[in-house]
This record gives sequence, C-alpha cells and structure tokens, in this order.
Amino acid sequence: MDTIAAASELQFLPSSAEIRAVLAAQVAEDHKGKDILVLDLRGLSPLFDFFVIVTGTSRRHLHTLAEEIDAALVAQGDKRLSIQGYEASRWIVQDYGDVLVHVFDPDSRDYYALEDLWADARRVDWQRG
Repeated sequence: MDTIAAASELQFLPSSAEIRAVLAAQVAEDHKGKDILVLDLRGLSPLFDFFVIVTGTSRRHLHTLAEEIDAALVAQGDKRLSIQGYEASRWIVQDYGDVLVHVFDPDSRDYYALEDLWADARRVDWQRG
C-alpha cells in the first residue's frame, strides 16, 4: 500500500478521544442513562473534541452514572482532570481533557440544551457494532 492510500485509510479510524467518548456512552446505557448523545466538536471547539451528554433520573442515578463512567475510563488508562456539580447533582461535568462528560437531571438538561447550543456538531453513532 502506498503512503497516500495508507493516509486516506487512517482518516476513517476513530480517534482515541472518540473511542473513549463511545465507551462513556455505552457505560451510561448499561446503567440506564437516558437520551445519550455523543457530539463531535472537532473543528468547532479548540478546547474539547467530544461531548458525551446523558440524563439521569435521580441524584443517586446521576452519581452512579458519573462514577461508573469514570471507573470505565480509568480502567482504559484515562484520568479525570476535574469534576464539577457532584454535590448539587443537577449537572455533573467530568473533564477528561479532550472528552467532556455531562450528566444531567431532566430539568437541567432541558434548560441548558447543550445539543441545541452545539447543533453544528456531528452526532456520533455510538451504538454501532
């Protein structure tokens, strides 16, 4: 395979950030998260490559989602750089550098409407086999 053909095939491989964002979404689904989205912000934001957005149904559910997602990403060698909102439990944000995980209660998700704010972002098909 020549260099140009090899380079063109590489552009179709998911990035490490995308793989980790998809993992976070799958873990959220495994723990009964609702309305899960993965948004590709590459080219739209210089700060993050992907947003994972998920809704939980209660304070305990939000905590479980945040903790299980973190455990799965840490098991893959990732490190959470910060977490915000854990105590208030209405919108928990976990920062993994190039991936940001947002865990909302239903009212906060509707109010902040991140998927509308970032409507130009490509939605990742995280459920693909």
